[in-house]
Amino acid sequence: MSEPQTNPFGIFHPAINEENITLLVRTFYGRAREDDLIGPIFNAAVADWDHHIAQIADFWSSMMLKTGRYNGRPMRPHLMLPLKGEHFDRWLQLFEPTVHEIFPAEVAEMFIIRARRIADSFEMGIATTRGEIARPRHAV
Repeated sequence: MSEPQTNPFGIFHPAINEENITLLVRTFYGRAREDDLIGPIFNAAVADWDHHIAQIADFWSSMMLKTGRYNGRPMRPHLMLPLKGEHFDRWLQLFEPTVHEIFPAEVAEMFIIRARRIADSFEMGIATTRGEIARPRHAV
């Protein structure tokens, strides 16, 4: 079991560790893959689920524990997908209860704040490449 660390919010919490981050990512993507709305998009885009889950766990580890393990460009692959506002809404509808199942409320809220900002960033970035204008809809 890894040692808990201070996260970017400056809060030390033993629940924020690599094992719980990996559990969150595995549980969420298990649900997302089966979802009627976003499942087909994920399943068409991801060829190697083990690799994808490891990458996303690295992403969240970098975000929440500042490990620096993720060095990819997360926007780029999403630009190729047929994503719309309802897809980001559904992503959050699945993500938020999942994070609440795994983490205490105060920790879950830290993940949710970040996830909502990510959803807005991706949604606005995709709109921009399509010549559209989008405003943040999810961030607190």
